[in-house]
Amino acid sequence: MKKVLIVDDEPSIVTLLTFNLEKEGYQVTSASDGLEGYELALTQPFDFLILDVMLPNLDGIEITRKLRQEKIETPILVLTAKDDPIDRILGLEIGADDYLTKPFSPREVLARMKAIFRRMEPRKQTNQEENEEELIVGDIVADVTNYHVTVKGTPIVLTPKEFELLVYFMKRKGRVIDRDTLLERIWHFDFDGQSRIVDVHVSHLREKIEQDPKHPQYLQTVRGFGYKFLEPNEG
Repeated sequence: MKKVLIVDDEPSIVTLLTFNLEKEGYQVTSASDGLEGYELALTQPFDFLILDVMLPNLDGIEITRKLRQEKIETPILVLTAKDDPIDRILGLEIGADDYLTKPFSPREVLARMKAIFRRMEPRKQTNQEENEEELIVGDIVADVTNYHVTVKGTPIVLTPKEFELLVYFMKRKGRVIDRDTLLERIWHFDFDGQSRIVDVHVSHLREKIEQDPKHPQYLQTVRGFGYKFLEPNEG
C-alpha cells in the first residue's frame, strides 16, 4: 500500500483528498503546518507528497527545496491557489514533479499521481541498469552510483536536478540538445516551451563545473538550438 503525505492547512481540502485517496487504496497521513509536514517527510518513508504552497511556518516551496537538498527524492505534487507562472516555474526549478492550481478535482490529483508513478518506473529500471558506472569528461568525474562529482579532483556539491542534468549531458557528449528535450527528459514536464527553468539550471551548473562560467569550456550554448557538452578545447 502506497503512503501519501498531504500538507495543507485547509481542512476541507485535506478531508476531500484523504477520502478519495483512501478509496483508491492509498494510506494517508496529513499535516496542517509546514514545519510539521517537513519533519514527517524527512523522517518517515512516504511514496508521494502533496504540498500546498501557502502554509504556516514553512511554505510548500521551501519544504520542497529542503527535502531535495537532503536528497529526499519522493515525488512531490505542489498545490497553489495562485495561477501565476512564476510560482509554477519556481516549484519545478527546486525539484517538484508537478503542480496543480486550486480549485481542482480529486480525479485530477489522482491522474497526476498515476502519471508521475508511471514516469518513475522506467527511470528506476534505467537507474538500476546504468547507475553502476563512472563518467569522465575532461577533468570532470561523475560517480553515478554514489551521486558524487569531482572537478580536477575537488568534490563539488550539486542539487539532485543539477546532478541529473550533468549526467544527461555527459552521456551525450558532443550532441546538441535543445531546451524542450531537456525540460521533458530532466523535469519530465512539458511547460509550453518555456525554457527559463533549463537556462537557470545550466547557469548554476556552469558556476560549479567551469573555471570561467562566462566562457564555458564544457557546457556550451549552441545559439538558436540549445546546449552541447564537450571535452575542453573540442570544437
